[in-house]
Amino acid sequence: MSEHSERELQAKVVTVSDGVVAGTRQDASGEALKARLTEAGWSVVDHRIVADGIESVHNTLVELADGFTGVIVTTGGTGFGPRDLTPEGTALALERQAPGMAEAMRTVNPAGLGRLSRAIAGTRGTALILNTPGSTKGAIETLEAVLDVLGHAVDLMAGGRPH
Repeated sequence: MSEHSERELQAKVVTVSDGVVAGTRQDASGEALKARLTEAGWSVVDHRIVADGIESVHNTLVELADGFTGVIVTTGGTGFGPRDLTPEGTALALERQAPGMAEAMRTVNPAGLGRLSRAIAGTRGTALILNTPGSTKGAIETLEAVLDVLGHAVDLMAGGRPH
């Protein structure tokens, strides 16, 4: 539970992967994100699996953010592959960008693959949306980079006072 709020901290996870949708890959990163968020005191209230693509990501994020106060974490589709379009779909769904969060998430692995991440972050209504990589290790590392401020960010979006 956040020290900033008495409201329950809620999260949703979106796995973006053609392979998981087709049943040819396991959703290891989505499951790992759910476990880590739960461990940190967040209640994971939804988990969706969607195909790669701008439209599928955009439509899912718009639906999940509608009337939701909390964090939506995506995993997958943030690299340079031809079907890696999660940032583009996310950008269409966002009302405000949060570049500091995306930058913090990239810096956890500056000498490695973090430099190849195209992940973005921002808000839609009172939902904070974060993109993480599709690898389990990358998804958890990047979430950890901002986990300590997520509760405060959600409180602020919901009308809380800055501390």
